[in-house]
Amino acid sequence: MNQPCHSVPHSASPAVSPLPQVSALTAAREAASSSALRSCTACGMHQLCLPMGLDESDMKRLDKIIGRRKVARDDFLYRIGDRFTALYAVRVGHFKTYQENLDGDRQITGFQMPGELLGMDAISTETHQCDAVALQDSEVCEIPFARLEQLFGQIPHLLRHFHRIMSHEITTEQNVIMLLGNMRAEQRFAAFLVNLSSRYAARGYSSTRFQLRMTRQDVGNYLGLTIESISRLISKFRKQGLLAVEQRDVEVIDLAELKRLAAGAEACAPPPIRATV
Repeated sequence: MNQPCHSVPHSASPAVSPLPQVSALTAAREAASSSALRSCTACGMHQLCLPMGLDESDMKRLDKIIGRRKVARDDFLYRIGDRFTALYAVRVGHFKTYQENLDGDRQITGFQMPGELLGMDAISTETHQCDAVALQDSEVCEIPFARLEQLFGQIPHLLRHFHRIMSHEITTEQNVIMLLGNMRAEQRFAAFLVNLSSRYAARGYSSTRFQLRMTRQDVGNYLGLTIESISRLISKFRKQGLLAVEQRDVEVIDLAELKRLAAGAEACAPPPIRATV
């Protein structure tokens, strides 16, 4: 005779406590805090960028129209022929801009760092005239130009500062033409390094220790020199006691002499080593 089956009771599983839920208020506060940290007023570059000289209320009005956009290394911010809708202020990272001819040859037209604007060359034609590529993982502030023009009528100081930025761009273009047309190779490279030094100093970084974010080939392309010429110039400047270079890390040892060379003076020969008796 079969015995009746009795089910063996399982031990009760411990109750699982629910995961703590982030309240909507906490999430909103965190979002507001993140937004504040990314605003123009909190940005360390705002004194070099478009908001320079604006009071806090005007800066907040400008900040309302600005979006943020991340650009991965080697990705395009925009391409030649893209429709112009916005200016871009570099917030984090570095970019290069270049044009390309029908044969596919590229000419680098500039290197941009935090606090500098990209896209102004497209205002007149409403199409971008060059490619802009991130040299490292970067972030830009995207400024819709139509809305910016509306603010120009409301904030006259913003328009005046924008005119100063455009004037600086024209001066930079003229300096590049002079750099490529009249300077010796040594002078070109010295002027390039002095320019980087002054731009980093204006951003609160060291004027004598910095990293080249671009390749030697990019530097040569920009200066109208071959990569071999750039390598020879680095070796020569090392021997003259002007630079110390380790891969892309640069230390300017004699900035005053580098400025003299950039201005057209001949480099001073290093002092002779005296034999000890």
